[in-house]
Amino acid sequence: MKARVLLVTSEAVPLAKTGGLADVITALTVALREQGIDASILMPGYPSAIQAAKNLRNIGSFTDFPGGEGSLLAGEIAGSDVPVILLDTARFRARSENLYVDRDGRELSDNAMCFAALSHAAVKLCAGLTTLPKPHVVHAHDWHAGLIPALLRAHNITDIGTLLTIHNLAFQGNFPLDIAASLGLPADILNADGAEFWGQVSFLKAGIRYADKISTVSHTYAKEILTPRFGHGFEGCLNRRPDAIAAIPNGIDSEVWNPVSDSLIARRFSFRDLKGKAACKSELKKLFNLMPLNQFAPVLALGSRITHQKMADVALAALPTILAAHPYLQLAVLGCGDPVYQHGFQQLAEQYPGRIGVHIGYTEKHAHALHAGADMLLHGSRFEPFGLTPMYAMRYGTIPIASRVGGLSDTIIDAGSVDQLVAGANGVLFDGEQPQDMIDAVNRTFQIFSRTREWQKLQRNAMTAECGWHAPAQQYIDLYRDIATPASQHLFPENSAAELDAEQQSQALNTIHEEALNKRKAG
Repeated sequence: MKARVLLVTSEAVPLAKTGGLADVITALTVALREQGIDASILMPGYPSAIQAAKNLRNIGSFTDFPGGEGSLLAGEIAGSDVPVILLDTARFRARSENLYVDRDGRELSDNAMCFAALSHAAVKLCAGLTTLPKPHVVHAHDWHAGLIPALLRAHNITDIGTLLTIHNLAFQGNFPLDIAASLGLPADILNADGAEFWGQVSFLKAGIRYADKISTVSHTYAKEILTPRFGHGFEGCLNRRPDAIAAIPNGIDSEVWNPVSDSLIARRFSFRDLKGKAACKSELKKLFNLMPLNQFAPVLALGSRITHQKMADVALAALPTILAAHPYLQLAVLGCGDPVYQHGFQQLAEQYPGRIGVHIGYTEKHAHALHAGADMLLHGSRFEPFGLTPMYAMRYGTIPIASRVGGLSDTIIDAGSVDQLVAGANGVLFDGEQPQDMIDAVNRTFQIFSRTREWQKLQRNAMTAECGWHAPAQQYIDLYRDIATPASQHLFPENSAAELDAEQQSQALNTIHEEALNKRKAG
């Protein structure tokens, strides 16, 4: 028998995606299964999810979910053996565009009811009320699944370990306290010691308070959330449980984000043969309607949510000065978010036709073209739990210019001065939230860019950095073992003796990339 882990989330690729969480969930589940864990995903039955899943079958129908009746449909993610369970309700079926907000960016009015139902669905599975076997551990992700530990406690289900992973503490799932009863929440948790937060019921606080363990997605962020600056009001309750907090950095899917095998880019390449990057730059310019300048003209990318957190306001203020200082620079912007900031970038593109291209929204084609074709990625952030986008960019030799916060400071090694690069440097970090801070960082990056040898060192370091999911998955397995009941702990495998350290993994990855590239050239 294998250890069974249920990952509960609001999104997972390719079923539904608004951001990096969806990438993390599917990649982690795949990695867990590769290491012998029977991992499955529970998520909402959005129309896109129901359409994209395969072999769906009803494993239980219920009339007592918050908001009404619903069914649990079990199947697999198409193209894989990853099991997925979809909560099919009328409310989730009505979500055909953004999963959480309306067209004006306002939170959907039934979010509380929908995601409370998702947590109750997890309880049904844990109580053995479906045709599937009960999990040994439930892994709840962000506020959308935050009620699960509290509900398991309320239903006296004590034979299942619970882990809450905080991907972004700023999103908390806070709702009016007077709807708590309609969400199926017991009265004894609706207090300051439980799920109550400043007169509201907080889904995330419920998870923080009642989960067996809490994890975050980078070591620096795990420390930051204990401070008033980054704690978003939760630093008090987190500091009351310091021994329960673990830091497990994210990985990325190194098969999906791989310049040697990527079918979505114009030409494949590797860190030892970057010729294909020029063709990718040409394609990027076409996609974003940029002038076809020579291949040496630098392209700066900005690809993220266009929000205050991501310093969209700072970028809008800094870019005119940056463009004036570097007259050959072109900019490609990909993302969506705050309508005011979106409009700001569109206006900037009108002011600089042919030099700035803006695509509001997200497609995999645009994202892969952006990372493969750009020279640099501008990624300012006021706080950053991990930072997947710079990791994607680094895989393609696109150098990140990022804020020194959270996971960014863990994964990006600052280059230092152009005259003496820091050993192992793979990007540029900056402190502060003012336009001049960003301008200075971009100028320093351009100084390095002007020196081909130093720039190629940065690219090589960036492209060979260890970024896979094997090590993080094993860390999660160790954590699952800690929180599982004594009777099931033996089911969680110990660290494999064959596990490679980071340097060995990097070398092995490089060899695989080179062999694949040489075969393609020979073919």
